[in-house]
Amino acid sequence: MHFIDRRRFLQSSSLALAAGYSRALFAAESPKFAEQPSFDPQALFLTWQRDPTTTMTIQWIGREEEGAGRPIWFARTGADDWAQQAGSVHDFPMTNKKVFRTELTGLAPDTEYRFRVGTDSAEQRFRTMPAKATNPIHFVSGGDAGVNVHTEATNRLAAAQEPQFVVLGGDLAYENGRSPGTFYQFLSLYSRGLRHEKRLIPLLACIGNHEVNGSYEQGRDAAPFFYSVFDGLFTDTSYGCLDFGDYLSLVFLDTNHNAPVAGAQTDWLSQTLKQREHMPTVFCFDHVPTYPSVRPVNFDDLDVGTGADNRKHWSPLFERYNVDAVFEHHDHAYKRTHPMLDGHIDKRGVLYLGDGSWGRLRRPATPEQRPFLAVSHEAYHLSVHRIEGEQRSHVALTDTGRVVDVCVTTKKSRLRAS
Repeated sequence: MHFIDRRRFLQSSSLALAAGYSRALFAAESPKFAEQPSFDPQALFLTWQRDPTTTMTIQWIGREEEGAGRPIWFARTGADDWAQQAGSVHDFPMTNKKVFRTELTGLAPDTEYRFRVGTDSAEQRFRTMPAKATNPIHFVSGGDAGVNVHTEATNRLAAAQEPQFVVLGGDLAYENGRSPGTFYQFLSLYSRGLRHEKRLIPLLACIGNHEVNGSYEQGRDAAPFFYSVFDGLFTDTSYGCLDFGDYLSLVFLDTNHNAPVAGAQTDWLSQTLKQREHMPTVFCFDHVPTYPSVRPVNFDDLDVGTGADNRKHWSPLFERYNVDAVFEHHDHAYKRTHPMLDGHIDKRGVLYLGDGSWGRLRRPATPEQRPFLAVSHEAYHLSVHRIEGEQRSHVALTDTGRVVDVCVTTKKSRLRAS
């Protein structure tokens, strides 16, 4: 098989134009679904705005008239407790299309649901996250995707791992805030490729420079496509945090694209990490790497070069609150650093994983050239992550399924011992 054997890995290591309804409307009897579905919702994908143990957000893109009379119907798999949920609709920027969004709430944890867009589309499925991390939690991460054949191959490889969700760390479509067709194509490729049989795999993301018209130091209106589908999590800022029950926090950061690293975002990060001192696992995601594998970095003065703002403002917080890992991208290669503390290799330090080569590729520096690198590799890649008890496992796979790195760490105390 071309991808890592999952068993072996798991063992080892009207449209509601206003606000929509606040709760589902349960049908008095099962709806009559079309025996031969005639409607195919386009760019259909899942994401989250709130706790993934009890919610799911369903989105698709189409013409306004296509959404009329097509609420989301959903029920637990194996049950006939069908309910319908209307949602909201807003413009898909620079087009005559709309984004249709329905957030389902009050769901049962660790439960598979089936759903349909209206009564004339095919059945799809999703699974909520468990309420507790009693069983392993596993997900896939990467970044810098695009819409090329390498992206499609990595999508298929990601789906083959049967992850509970996927996180992409910026530069999703490379539409630069200007090309709706490119962003739509990215979502369509994800919709078709990132699924396991009928089960769709939710997508989370942080912002990168290629989401933004102007790349850096621009306002939210310069990233219209990113926010058209991810503003449910990033409602007021370009950074945010998603908590999975009481066992996992994902912190998403903005490396100077819509918000400066320094100032309000760093203050927010400090408060966010402090509030999650009790959380067993905390992962942080950003785009521009703190410890780059390709772009320039100054070894004599780490306040200079790529990632300098991260090193100055964020690394002390990552280290103070002992985050379990930082996932970063932008350089289009694979890298894993040694644990880093105050700019030096230290077993008590923080692990940085990257560097974003889902569909784009560059040749990285070697560990001999950059001593903070433990591993670097030139390959299209994704990483498979697994949380099980005290262990956090990270496996890097090339787009052909070859294992290029395996790293296992143990749970950290959130506060560093003085």
